Amino acid sequence: MLVLASKSPRRREILREAGIPFTVRAAEVPEVRREGEGAEEYVRRLAREKAHAVPAADGEIILAADTVVVVDGEVLEKPAGAEDASRMLRQLSGRRHAVLTGICLKKGDVTISDCATTLVAFAPLSEEEIAAYVSSGEPVDKAGAYGIQGLASKFVEGLEGCYFNVVGLPVALVYKHLRRMGCGK
Repeated sequence: MLVLASKSPRRREILREAGIPFTVRAAEVPEVRREGEGAEEYVRRLAREKAHAVPAADGEIILAADTVVVVDGEVLEKPAGAEDASRMLRQLSGRRHAVLTGICLKKGDVTISDCATTLVAFAPLSEEEIAAYVSSGEPVDKAGAYGIQGLASKFVEGLEGCYFNVVGLPVALVYKHLRRMGCGK
């Protein structure tokens, strides 16, 4: 049995749509980046910490993940509020950025950690578009202050890599590792 160590409704939806049975047992882990910690190192560490924070019964596989957006070397996490969301969207406007998701699967003493990167190109955004999007409330709980699967989909001009990674879970990468652990059909 797969246990998703996340409260994310998007991660639950991705697993459901892929036909991967799971249960949810969310972990409470402080998401604080360490001094000098790179984006990939950060998301991998948080995913590992979340996976190890969830109790597991024999035979259960714990899946944890963490996602950030990186533009100009700056790591953008969930915005602190509307002003922060607007700032992030201005940074992304008319530019390419990277979305990184660290994943960790843990079964007994076996731990597999990995990271997926997707490059996303944003259209130039006007102040009015940014204000309207922020006022929708959608950016609040999303890394980089946008959800590719929602209202912000119209801002995305293209991407290189896994779409589901940008939503919050690189499901093909997860499935590859589940098969390595003897799970998956």
